[in-house]
Order: sequence, then structure tokens, then C-alpha cells
Amino acid sequence: MPTPVAEAVDRPLWWTVAVFRAVAWAYAAAVLWREDSGYAHPLGAWLVLTAMGGWTLVVSGLLSVPRLRSWPVLGADLVAAVAALLSTRLVDTAARIDAGEQTLPVVWPAAAVLAWALRWGWRGGLTAAAVVSVAGVVERGGQLPQQTGHNIVLLLLAGAVVGYAASLARAAEESLARALAVEAAGRERERLGRAVHDGVLQVLALVARRDAGLPGEAGQLGRLAAEQEAALRALVSHRPVPAAPDGVPETAGDVDLRETLTAHTGPDVTVSEPATPVRLPRHAAQELAAAVGAALDNVRRHAGPGAKAYVLVEDLDEEVLVTVRDDGAGFDPAQRLPEARAAGRMGVVSSIQGRLADLGGEAVVSSWAGQGTEVELRLPRKELA
Repeated sequence: MPTPVAEAVDRPLWWTVAVFRAVAWAYAAAVLWREDSGYAHPLGAWLVLTAMGGWTLVVSGLLSVPRLRSWPVLGADLVAAVAALLSTRLVDTAARIDAGEQTLPVVWPAAAVLAWALRWGWRGGLTAAAVVSVAGVVERGGQLPQQTGHNIVLLLLAGAVVGYAASLARAAEESLARALAVEAAGRERERLGRAVHDGVLQVLALVARRDAGLPGEAGQLGRLAAEQEAALRALVSHRPVPAAPDGVPETAGDVDLRETLTAHTGPDVTVSEPATPVRLPRHAAQELAAAVGAALDNVRRHAGPGAKAYVLVEDLDEEVLVTVRDDGAGFDPAQRLPEARAAGRMGVVSSIQGRLADLGGEAVVSSWAGQGTEVELRLPRKELA
């Protein structure tokens, strides 16, 4: 049984062979209609052609079912092709055969060669082409007229090329499916990493800072929290997570971004918003607000005592721009951010930049020593359409 991925490639190919088989039969019928008077036994020729038409319908139906594309059906198909080819000696005149006239089935036997090529690759195509070619030589009484030689070469090339191309198409589709699975696993890991960073890691870090150095059980709890924080950061940063359906269930409809940002307002945080609603899809607004929350959490942790943060929301029609700026200590982004990523601290890379990247936007972090930090969150509306 082919895999679902392989079947996605195979289905149109088998359908194409079925169409080729039907057209080839129609062509053979047209040739016989034009030349039946020259046959030794015209009625026998029409009976053979009728049998070919019946087999065309039967085998096309059988090969439309993936589990039936196996040796019994394809073997019978090759036998039918050889039989139709050899029947020419029974119904045609010796003079026409010796003169190199068209065989009764014309190109109809090539359909069996193509079917073998699709099922067993270039080896199957060459095998079936060789069998049909030998039958063609036998039909000519062991002779090899120039036209028959040309037909044999074309048949061998068709079997090899079609089989090889089909194998390549299946391999390419499988590779694409694996790449998409890896990408989905990466997105899921990023999503879980953001959730962990926004929740569990923050709590562990808080407990570790609060209880570190204290005597008794409190100090032990602080040490355990620090150990678990380090282990969890390593897990989120480096260990793959099995692929799963990406994202959380979303609620349809737009919301006002201003409403999702009001929760961040506080004594040390000022949120400035436009007077008119800033409409965004609910999931986009929630993710953007979460990125703002992660930026503000970094202010509380790293900007220094007494640092103030300012959130500015701008609706620029084609995009939404949210700027988070603080007046804290600042840092060197070129040095600090790579160090944080190497240590498993994914606050900026995952919780901020990762969120915006998933939405089709970008997050730019700028900082200056002694002058604070600025995080620009840009979200183009066309990416949300």
C-alpha cells in the first residue's frame, strides 16, 4: 500500500495512464476502421479490438484502487498487451506484416509499459518494455524492420524515463512532507517555549532569586528552583518536541488591540494609545499583547531599580506599530542577545521576535548603555488577511 504522501503523487499519474490507454484504443479503432478491408480476417480484428476495449475499462478501474496496483493485475495487463500485439499474425495478411504495416493494437500496448514504470520505477518500465519489444519482433516473424526498431527504442526510453520520473516525484513529495513536519515541530517548540518562558520559567526564576542563600527549607527550595529553571531552559532550547497541530484554538472575529494592552498599565508602565480602535484578529492581538508583556518583563528584570517603561501604540493603516521603551540601564544587543540564546534564555528570541515572526511581522530590539532599551513590534495588516 502506498503512503498517503506517495498516493498524492500517484493518483494523477495513474489517471494519466488511464487516459492514454483510452486514447490509444480509440486510435487503434480509427486505424482499423480505415484499413479493415486489407485484413485477412476483418471480423476477427474487430473482435480483438472489442476485447481490448473491455480490458481498457476493467484494468483502468482496477488500477484506480491503490491496493490493486500489484503483480496479479499488472501481470495480466502485460499479458493482454502481448496478446493483442501477437493477434496481428492471426487476423492480418502476411504481405501487410512483411511490409511493416501497423500492428492491430498500434500504441495500445505501451499503456502496460507505463503502468509497470509507475509501479516499479525505471526497472519495471524497462522490463515491461523488453517483453513487449520481444513480442513485436515475434509478430514480425523474427524480422526487425526499421520502423519496428524505432518503436522499440521509443518504448524502452518511455519505460525508463517515466519510471525514473515517477520515483523522483515520490521522493520529492516525501522530502517535502518531512520538511513540513520538521517545520511544524519547530513552530510547536517555539510556541511551547514561549508559553514556558511566560509562565513556568518566570516563576522558577522568581523563587530562585527570592530564596537563594536563605537557611533551611527556603534556601533548599531556592536552589531546586534554580536547578529546574536551568534544566527547563536547556530542554526548551535544544530538545525537539514531537510534531503536533500548531497553535491554540482561536476565536473568530476582530478585537480592539487597546483593550488587550490595558492590563499592562501600572505605576511603572505608561500605555499611550490612539483615540480610535485598533482592530486586529483576536489571535494576532493576543500574541502582540503577549510580546509586549515579555518586553515589559525584561524591563522589570534587567533595566534596573526605578526604571520606567512606555508603550506607544500606532495604527498606520497598512501596519500596526507598538513601541516599548524604557529609561533603564540598557545593554549591548550584539553581545547580550547571542549570550542569552546560548544560555537558553529565549525571552527576546522566542517570546518577542518569534511571536512577531509567526504573525508575519518583525521585532527590532535597540539598546544603548545608560540610555535604556527600545523594542519595535511591527505587524503588517496584509499578513493577517
